[in-house]
Amino acid sequence: MIEIWYAILTFMLTMYVVLEGFDIGAGMLQFVVGKTEAERRTVIAAIGPLWSWHEVWLLGFGGTLLLAFPAVLAVSFAGFYLALMLLLWGIILRGVSIEVSGHLADPLWRTLWHVCFVGSNLLLAVLIGAALGNVLRGVPLGADGKFSLAFFTNFDPRGNVGILDWYTLSAAVFVVILFAAHGANGLAQRTEGPEHERSLAVARLLWMVVPVLLAIVTLETWQVRPEVLSRVLHQPFGWLGLMAIVVGLAGVFARLHGRRESGALLASSLFIAGLMIAGATGIFPLVLYSTLGPEHSMSAYQTAAAGHGLSIALVWWPIAALLSIGYFVFIYRYYSGKVKPVQDTQMPY
Repeated sequence: MIEIWYAILTFMLTMYVVLEGFDIGAGMLQFVVGKTEAERRTVIAAIGPLWSWHEVWLLGFGGTLLLAFPAVLAVSFAGFYLALMLLLWGIILRGVSIEVSGHLADPLWRTLWHVCFVGSNLLLAVLIGAALGNVLRGVPLGADGKFSLAFFTNFDPRGNVGILDWYTLSAAVFVVILFAAHGANGLAQRTEGPEHERSLAVARLLWMVVPVLLAIVTLETWQVRPEVLSRVLHQPFGWLGLMAIVVGLAGVFARLHGRRESGALLASSLFIAGLMIAGATGIFPLVLYSTLGPEHSMSAYQTAAAGHGLSIALVWWPIAALLSIGYFVFIYRYYSGKVKPVQDTQMPY
């Protein structure tokens, strides 16, 4: 039962990272892909109808974590409080930037909110990358079952660590480049004309960098916490994740070379999903690893809710998942195809 709910949580977080990765990556590239105001508005239109829906998966992940592993949520929310508040404000600033940037046709107004839009997306990418790096590296969990994280301490990924050190910064840089590459694939699939050609060129460039950064982060993970890679290589789901990584990466290069943008977007989604599956497999069952001492770590088996409650929840979770997936299919079919240049109106996007 515990393994099932851990897999459910992995699925929901993977959906969020894959879908939100496109939004964040496209947002970071707004000034690279869009050289004029109309082109920059086209970038917003490419993600405008979809970005708020993608965050449903993050909310669902939080709710499911509360149900299945309440102790993990309680300890993590307190420990990651600073990072969570920054994430929340980044999400709010991005949403405000999307909604109000088109309300006035004044160039200064539009430029201001476009800069806020790009900056908030960059902040979100850094925070998500650093958060994933913190989960892989571990947190300073003490004997009292609590921890708190400053921005940084001595930049050493061992002992009394902070949010940022050389390892989590490497993870953040990797996620920034990965999201930008994923977003470029999405923009190439959603746009046409000059925006399409620029997106395709950016995607080809960034995907040459992604494998190099992946190799660096993998070596760093082996140095910081080698048992993570060992678990990946000794578990079936770990091999599933590795296969998705290899197939997805090969698919991206093949599809970009053949100018098949939809296939490239699916391949990059598979690549990111493979990374999430492999990472989740590598840290299980120690969902909160202590950098102060392995004996202080929190495992999924120790922090899971009562089995009776988890059994009952398995009745309603598939229903909620089917509704969410059904709406996901509907909204993507409804907003499928290329976006058109947005006229100067008072509409949000």
